[in-house]
Amino acid sequence: MTTAQTLADQRHRARMRDLLARAAEGFGTTVAGDVVFGWRDRSIGAPATERRGDMWVRVTTEHMSWAHGEFWTGNADSSVITGVPKPEVVEVTEWDEAPERVRAELMTRLPGRVCSPTAELRDAPRLSGAWWADLRGALDRVGRTPTERIAVAQEDISRRLLVFFGDAIDPTVQQWRTAYADLHWNNVLGPDLGILDWEGWGRAPAGLDAATLLCHSLLQPGTAGRVREVFADQLDTPDGVRAQLYVIARLLLRIERGDDPELAPLLHGHARTLLNHDR
Repeated sequence: MTTAQTLADQRHRARMRDLLARAAEGFGTTVAGDVVFGWRDRSIGAPATERRGDMWVRVTTEHMSWAHGEFWTGNADSSVITGVPKPEVVEVTEWDEAPERVRAELMTRLPGRVCSPTAELRDAPRLSGAWWADLRGALDRVGRTPTERIAVAQEDISRRLLVFFGDAIDPTVQQWRTAYADLHWNNVLGPDLGILDWEGWGRAPAGLDAATLLCHSLLQPGTAGRVREVFADQLDTPDGVRAQLYVIARLLLRIERGDDPELAPLLHGHARTLLNHDR
């Protein structure tokens, strides 16, 4: 049976497809592949071609009162990060479609495919040792990039850890680093490393990226073990534990709001392990 929500979702996707087609035409590009919708259909993107070669067109919408700030411009702002395999934004356009504002970005397209069709890892990817080394190196370079952008603030950490874990852990972060801040398996490419969607990068607790990737890997213990191995020096620290607990809380909130609940028991189990070890 078709519900009112299903019809609304269909209308929203049709509108997003129309916005993408208009953006592609405005950029002088031709869409050359299947469209991809972002988390909860907030964005849409597709491969495209033009005289400069293979490109990607991405469109996102937001209520006009929220269409500003660091998250809105994150992809373009990431141009200051060098030595990391990521798309480069080459053109941006915005327009109003009341009550929303539309932002369209034309960016370079990286080779390869996303490691998972979902943020959480359900099938173990075949990734080389070089891929893991490249990932570690890329995140280290991100961490050394100076920025005033904030991905996660202390008040966010304190509130989430207090709500979920009470006084079981001191929430005060000791070390802050620049982080990509959304490191899950639908945002990384293989067989050669590529990192997509740089909207939310900025300052965060040291170890946040490793913590995020680990928590999205728990359905595949072998891959989770590899994440622990590659990032042990970041995860096995007081700030690394705080970062993991923060990510666990964030993912559980998303599950409560409608994301797939399959990961929830593993997140709870991982939290218990961290808190028992911290004592």
